[in-house]
Amino acid sequence: MHQKRTAAAKALAYGLSGLLTLWFIAAIFVFCLNTPGPPVEPVDAVVVLGGSSAERLPAAELMADYGQAPVLVLSRTDTPGNASADALCRDASFPNPSLVCFRPVGMDTRGEATAIAGLVRANGWSSIAVVTSSYHVARAGTLIGQCTDASVAMVATEPDLDSLQWLRRFVIETGGLLDVNLRPECGPQAG
Repeated sequence: MHQKRTAAAKALAYGLSGLLTLWFIAAIFVFCLNTPGPPVEPVDAVVVLGGSSAERLPAAELMADYGQAPVLVLSRTDTPGNASADALCRDASFPNPSLVCFRPVGMDTRGEATAIAGLVRANGWSSIAVVTSSYHVARAGTLIGQCTDASVAMVATEPDLDSLQWLRRFVIETGGLLDVNLRPECGPQAG
């Protein structure tokens, strides 16, 4: 009886180790190596999601400078990680046809997706590029795609994270990706 329990415990441990290893490998591909660049064709607007603006904003500004997007859209959060985007919004004169700033309800990606969908409808945009960190591309792209019929090109930037920060992002983004697929933001269940 004891040997059966020991064998079952070993089998369970090997199975869990195998699943954890598969998850980790999948997470590397989905959250680290998933680095789409700017779209080849011009878009109606380039959107920078909130947070890590020092990393994300330069990629969007480069797209705008090269004429790939006539409108720069910034999520304004008034948080330390979003300081450069917030400063650009704070210092700009409005109305400004080339800059749109919005504050997402809930200060999260779900709120950003809903706000972006409203901006797409209000401005008649048919295509947008969304700039965010590579680890965030899958979840943000899913959420925004749930909320708008516009063509959405995700643009990944490279975060400067250490190993523990990457592992934390893997866990957070895996849970978030499961959540957006089980509870769509703007789908039929969102009401």
